[in-house]
Amino acid sequence: MQAMTVGGALADAARHDGVFLHDGDRRITYAEFDALTDRVAAGLLARGVRRGDRIGLLGLNTPQWLAAFFGAARIGAVLVTLNVRYRERELVHMLGQSGARTVISVDEAAGFDFAGFFESSREALPGLTDHVFFGEGPAGDASFDALAATDADPALLAKARDAVTADDPLVILYTSGTTGRPKGAVITHGGILASASAQAAHFSMDETDVLLGHLPFNHVGGITCTVMAALVAGSSVAPLPAFGPDAALRAIERHRVTFLGAVPTMFVLMLGRDDFADHDVSSVRLCTAGGSNVEPALAEAIREGFPGVPLYGLYGLSETSGACVLSPVDDDAETVTRTLGVVVGDFEARVTGPDGAVLPSGEVGELEIRGGCVAGGYWEMPEETAAAFRADGWLATGDMVVMEPDGHLVLRGRKKEMYIQGGFNVYPVEIENVLTAHPGVAMAAGIGVPDEILGEVGHCYVVPRPGVEPPTEEELTAYCRERLADYKVPRRFVVTDDVPLTPVGKINKAELRERPA
Repeated sequence: MQAMTVGGALADAARHDGVFLHDGDRRITYAEFDALTDRVAAGLLARGVRRGDRIGLLGLNTPQWLAAFFGAARIGAVLVTLNVRYRERELVHMLGQSGARTVISVDEAAGFDFAGFFESSREALPGLTDHVFFGEGPAGDASFDALAATDADPALLAKARDAVTADDPLVILYTSGTTGRPKGAVITHGGILASASAQAAHFSMDETDVLLGHLPFNHVGGITCTVMAALVAGSSVAPLPAFGPDAALRAIERHRVTFLGAVPTMFVLMLGRDDFADHDVSSVRLCTAGGSNVEPALAEAIREGFPGVPLYGLYGLSETSGACVLSPVDDDAETVTRTLGVVVGDFEARVTGPDGAVLPSGEVGELEIRGGCVAGGYWEMPEETAAAFRADGWLATGDMVVMEPDGHLVLRGRKKEMYIQGGFNVYPVEIENVLTAHPGVAMAAGIGVPDEILGEVGHCYVVPRPGVEPPTEEELTAYCRERLADYKVPRRFVVTDDVPLTPVGKINKAELRERPA
């Protein structure tokens, strides 16, 4: 069924021809965007892209990024969605491990020369043979504008479109694992539409809604919970190239945003502006907070800043393609701040113990999810896939929860060591692997610690190598910034002679967390 694919869902929406995107003063209808998507798809076909080929997509939240996404999806290509905060080490691994043959990228963002990086990385990425740039790339490489100006061959395009199925991979979204090896969650067409449809139905979204597109489109918060949820509901999106509190507030006012989804950090930054009261946010009808629990004080501040507007929790993972747990719309304020919500749509949730047995309500165990939203495993990582994706369809999330008798889920902690900084997942082992490659570092141990603005930030304890000058905090910060996305760089380094160890010689992070800050 074509409607069970992303391209089919867009074609269905285009028949009604409502507004899809607010691009400054310009309103792009679903029909206009659908036609643009066909041209991009035709351009990709002309460049030899076929169903199953991987395409790296690296850019800001713009209509052009979305056109590249939907154009590739329409012909069954698989998007490797990348964050402009990634740097050489991360990009080489993700594009190489996914086997991407094409990349569509900005030439520059946040002071980083992506065009220069791709030019210098041709030997490191021999399989990446086709480069397309949203702006001016190196001589000989294609521009996105030229790609989007291609005349479609109706027969070739129809053949490619009709071959795509709901079970086809749509996105490979990399999320770091406890081994330090980023894992590419394989999100299917059917999976992303299942999550988006469940969210849209839960919140009764319709064509009158306008969603602020400030969460990164390369992640499920942006592409599923914002863009795809709007698509299946016939709503519209106001893309914001990158989040900034002032820009977000101005966009809410300008485009009369009704649905405001954000991570807690974004709410903190918006509400913390001295001129917050000068912005008209009266159009907002509901707020959702995802990425981490909403602290009671922040929840109260959100309700004061957006008077009369309900606040709901949202929980989801890359491995669930987007939201799978949401606050019921009739939850009171205390329940919203205390719980994650309940499983939505026709998805299922259960809590299991260490032996895999299902636990009764009230007991702490690992949250597992089953349903159409669950991803298709990790790209070419069979062992990691088998560990998380059960043969009977259940996904082990790695999050420890309690299920209450009425189905509400209460987060108790994380089975793994991940922490969330400003809405981004950070895994200490990835940072530790980078630091221990430093010539002056013998051991490294990272932990997440509470932060009023970002939720959690990284602190890293470093044991220097014997016989060398211990590295300084400034040196370690610079070293990490060259090798990691900025949100992964620890906010504090402590150079110490030793770290606590368990009886088997592993770093005892539980004891490390008890050390004075």
